[in-house]
Amino acid sequence: MTSSDLWTRETAERYDDPDDWVNSPEVTGPVARFLAEVADGGPALELAIGTGRIGVPLWEQGVPISGIELSQPMVDVLRRKVTAEEIPVVVGDMASAEAPGVGTYSLVYLVYNTVSNLLTQDEQVACFANAARHLAPGGRFVIELWVPELRLLPPTAVAATFDVSDRHVGLDTIDIATQLLTSHHFTKDGDTYRRGESNHRYIWPSECDLMARLAGMTLEVRYSGWDRSPFTSDSLSHVSVWRKPA
Repeated sequence: MTSSDLWTRETAERYDDPDDWVNSPEVTGPVARFLAEVADGGPALELAIGTGRIGVPLWEQGVPISGIELSQPMVDVLRRKVTAEEIPVVVGDMASAEAPGVGTYSLVYLVYNTVSNLLTQDEQVACFANAARHLAPGGRFVIELWVPELRLLPPTAVAATFDVSDRHVGLDTIDIATQLLTSHHFTKDGDTYRRGESNHRYIWPSECDLMARLAGMTLEVRYSGWDRSPFTSDSLSHVSVWRKPA
């Protein structure tokens, strides 16, 4: 039984909001191009493929794509874009589910902080192991993950604001001892605000590297973002690439 939040049909129907910047071609295009280069002509597996925000643009670039997704409603939305023959998806837990062609993928990837949806370290370790299991020799595992801005958290404070705009106010409540946090979203919906929450366990980059080593993979490169900018102590996110031995 996974600890991840399960996205509902209501959430799935809103997920591709065209007014949300993460769904714009200016965001998804560079991600898909980066992943296509890393796939290097081979097939790719997206863990937590969702509605295909990245999987579909990557498939449109000619990369064969499969997916694993916990939420059936998210897959239902994906099916409005592509058929099961075009992008096959297994409904299941990304830490344990097996996709067809296990051991043959050139690329396995997780985008937009999704690995943090697993709320225990054991499940996150299992997710890295599952990614490695699906990779062909020499294949790569890529994740995108934020770096918590704990330096900005005042002493005794339990919450940090991460977004304030006309359409959205977001804040995180954080338990530093357990690395668990809840993101609280207040999104403008007509004349009212809609409240939503999501739960996460953040992972430091060094902790990710250890999880990768336990799965038999080694760090190949780490960037601050999909534009391949250098990762530094001031980076707010990272795109990391680990490789399975050839």
